[in-house]
Amino acid sequence: MKPTFTCLVFLFSFLSFAQQPVVVSGKLIEKTTKSPLEFATVSIISSDPNVSPQGGITDLDGNYQFTVTPGTYNVKWEFISFQPIVRENVVITENKDFGTIELAQDVAQLDALVVVAEKTTVDLRLDKKIYNIGQDLTVRGGSVSDVLDNVPSVSVDVEGNVSLRGNDNVRILIDGRPSALVGFNGAEALRQIPAEAIERVEVITSPSARYDAEGTAGILNIILRKNQIQGFNGSFNVSAGYPERYGASINLNYRTNKWNLFTNTGYNYRTSPGYARTDIDYKFGPNEVLPDTTLLAVQERRDFDRLGRNYFTSIGAEYFIDDNSSIVGNIVYRLGNDDDETTNNNTRTFAGEEFDEINLRRELESEDEDDLQFSLDYQNELDDNGQKLTATAQYSISIEDKESNIDQTELISNSLNDLERLLETEDETEALLQVDWVKPVGETIQYEAGYRGNYRDISNSYFFEEIENFDNGSGLIPDPELNNTFNYEEFVNAAYGQYGQEFGAFSLLAGLRFEQTNININQETTDVTSEKSYSSLFPTLNLGYELQEDENITLGYNRRVRRPRGRRLNPFPSRSSQNSFYRGNVDLNPQFSNQLDLGYLRRWSKLTLSTSIYYNRSTDNVETIETSGTAPGDNTTAVFRFPVNLSTEQRLGYELTLTYRPFKWWTINSDANVFRVETDGDYVDPTGEFEDQNFDFVNTTYFLRLNQKFELPAKIDFQARVNYRGASENAQGTQNAITTINLAASKDILDEQGSLTLNVSDLLNSRRRESTTNTASFISDSEFQYRQRQITLAFTYRFNQQKREQNREEDPAPDEEFEG
Repeated sequence: MKPTFTCLVFLFSFLSFAQQPVVVSGKLIEKTTKSPLEFATVSIISSDPNVSPQGGITDLDGNYQFTVTPGTYNVKWEFISFQPIVRENVVITENKDFGTIELAQDVAQLDALVVVAEKTTVDLRLDKKIYNIGQDLTVRGGSVSDVLDNVPSVSVDVEGNVSLRGNDNVRILIDGRPSALVGFNGAEALRQIPAEAIERVEVITSPSARYDAEGTAGILNIILRKNQIQGFNGSFNVSAGYPERYGASINLNYRTNKWNLFTNTGYNYRTSPGYARTDIDYKFGPNEVLPDTTLLAVQERRDFDRLGRNYFTSIGAEYFIDDNSSIVGNIVYRLGNDDDETTNNNTRTFAGEEFDEINLRRELESEDEDDLQFSLDYQNELDDNGQKLTATAQYSISIEDKESNIDQTELISNSLNDLERLLETEDETEALLQVDWVKPVGETIQYEAGYRGNYRDISNSYFFEEIENFDNGSGLIPDPELNNTFNYEEFVNAAYGQYGQEFGAFSLLAGLRFEQTNININQETTDVTSEKSYSSLFPTLNLGYELQEDENITLGYNRRVRRPRGRRLNPFPSRSSQNSFYRGNVDLNPQFSNQLDLGYLRRWSKLTLSTSIYYNRSTDNVETIETSGTAPGDNTTAVFRFPVNLSTEQRLGYELTLTYRPFKWWTINSDANVFRVETDGDYVDPTGEFEDQNFDFVNTTYFLRLNQKFELPAKIDFQARVNYRGASENAQGTQNAITTINLAASKDILDEQGSLTLNVSDLLNSRRRESTTNTASFISDSEFQYRQRQITLAFTYRFNQQKREQNREEDPAPDEEFEG
């Protein structure tokens, strides 16, 4: 009896030990970019139907770790819009590390054999959406500005200004950092970077505490192209178009086991003819007696002939110190040279007809801008549990020199009555230091912390001179009421902490960011100085829940800031035109906002739907006051514009993005953004110099975008895109709706190593802004077109990266799926 009992105890103990849980771990990354796939799903499915499926979700670095009961399982790694990998009949009897698994984008969705990538939603994460740019036909031979105009949630107006969900206060980053590439004039700088240099755009509408708090609309993170394929490979692009434009760019990459060398270099020559019209009528009382010299109305007709020559290069090297650490050095240089000619026919009507004027005003402007940026990045995976340390140091210099020569002829008397010259120089130096640390704890918890120091020094010099008296033959005389030198210095110290945890299908990411801002302003001309220092806390919260496979819901909250800089702070007036002046306000304060964002993503076999509802409330909004006054150094009437902290703004919006593929040869992408803006604010001039103004208004507007791509006979790809910007209004005026149509066709040649593309931008030549401004003292009606319809022919040649070869790599053989 005793031996039998002993055997039973031994057998029971053995069986109990055999059923002790074991640990399953590994890492998931994206195959092409090698970036981690966060919140991807790992499923452990038993062949026994009575055993419930087990598994887990990857953390922010793509790592996963969970326990399972020993047995034989089918293991599945999957992520939305990526090809799942399944390994059958895996025997797990002890701790199992599957190593690094690489998931490729879904070839069935992207159909890369024919179309490398139209605008495609890759994934929805807790704090951002990632869109692959791929080879959008309508932007070949174009610029980053053209690329952004095809990204959901983003719109680009006729002047090139970028907005996110209708809010123009968007923070633009290059490779996750502020960049000299954006320069002083962000709109113009984005037109100068070739589209071929871009890999993808991250749209971050609910930034986590890891990101700096600048930008009340959110963040656009532009990722430059860096190939990860072993060996030597690259592509070359040339383009030409009408109105006259030429461009060339090259992308090269060479990778070994220890080094990855890469460069993007491009040059473009572009003319951009444009047009503007302004009609101003001044208001007077019905019985008011007006002197003959009273200005009643102004009519301006402007023709623009712009010529831009721009060079861009990015050269970098990554050294893999060991399997866990690497260092990347990068140098970016951009040189811009613009020569613009503006012809302005100006008619000024006075109360006394004998004082009427018809002037022909011609402005020749030359602008040179140099941007140079150095960066050094270090990354170290400190252990096998996902602990990671990254550090970045960056230094950039931007120099912009502008010279304008203006002459004005009075056409009635055919006499030269004005000669002016404007010299403007702006220098900016920026230094950045950033350190981030990530520490997973156990299977479902992760801590993050970091520091960021950002220093910025901007100097602006404005020198204006003109001939005051043609009768005595005097030369150009400086204008003391306009000439000035303005210096702005900013230092922002920031620290953040962040906590993430997973509860099955539920994910949480909560953080707090602290920013200390010190600002020094020095108006050298008047010896006026100003110092400001303020501290702010920026909480963030992002929640995610996976309802089922291919279906997610997210909720995000964040607090953001908009800091006034440069021209907005300079109290000296600057001349926009003969009848228009702008002056800054040294007392401007930062604008703060709070935002909620509820998002939903669902993917079917042929349809992907992404939608969100968002709410934003901002205080101390800066509004631009428009009023009339006496021009500096002149007795004539002019329009003055200046900013003040004035209003509270609330935005409530709904956004919808659809990708539908009814047939293999036809893909439809569409997105819509409808939002309501309510502004409350009153301006009361403390000096009584200008009239009081009310800024209360409610406006609902919308953006629509429809993009269709077809495969025609003879393997010709055809793409058509329609953008519609709805009419809008503010407290002082309205803006009409704008419709734009772009078309493109492409054919692969040279055994699919080359592509020839023809695209037409703004087919109907309708991309122009028409607006009306109505104040107590005047009403203004205007129209503006930055550039006319554009036709471009582009040729791209790829070496060592044919489309068909890429697809074979994206669809690995079974023996290759589980390497590492």
